[in-house]
Amino acid sequence: MRREEEGSSSNRPELAAFFLALCNTLIEELLLYLCDNQSLLKAVARWIGEGGKATLVGAPDADILAAAIEILRKRIAAGTANFLVKVKAHRGEPANEGADILADKAISDPKEGKKWCQRTNRAVFTWRKPCREAGKVTYQDRHSTFNNCVRDAIRRGAAENEVPKHQQKLTGVWRQMSTLRRRYEKWCKGDDIEDCTHKQRY
Repeated sequence: MRREEEGSSSNRPELAAFFLALCNTLIEELLLYLCDNQSLLKAVARWIGEGGKATLVGAPDADILAAAIEILRKRIAAGTANFLVKVKAHRGEPANEGADILADKAISDPKEGKKWCQRTNRAVFTWRKPCREAGKVTYQDRHSTFNNCVRDAIRRGAAENEVPKHQQKLTGVWRQMSTLRRRYEKWCKGDDIEDCTHKQRY
């Protein structure tokens, strides 16, 4: 379900699990879906009720989301109730813990085929993410379509480029202040006041 070339996140497999749950539930059957992923609930909530015109343009997982929305539309048209409930992850919720166990088994099962892995035509960004470990900073290569992580990396890179410029300015100001301090100390001692005044003018 992941597209490694475009980056990976937990949102895509969570959305795929929701779609499979819809597929395995009869249209006329009430649905109670427990989910520990807030992003999934927000993505689905945009298509519920009245409000601004929703669009799949820019949605990172539009292929799966569109299929899930279509099934939800059929269920709503049939008058079937659908409940999506947020639960806390890793807090002992039996259904949630059981879902995590099944997901881990599916990942390690070689018989399970891949689905929804086709590349899109979106641009893929590559950047190096700094990671601190044992007091040392290492960099890991990351790949993703445009998202918050890419935006933050661009801002961080721009800030890092500005640092040397500000360091040069601060170094120049510090040198100037040190020179003025030495001249002031020399002036306070009364040594060669005329020479000190002459240097301050030039």
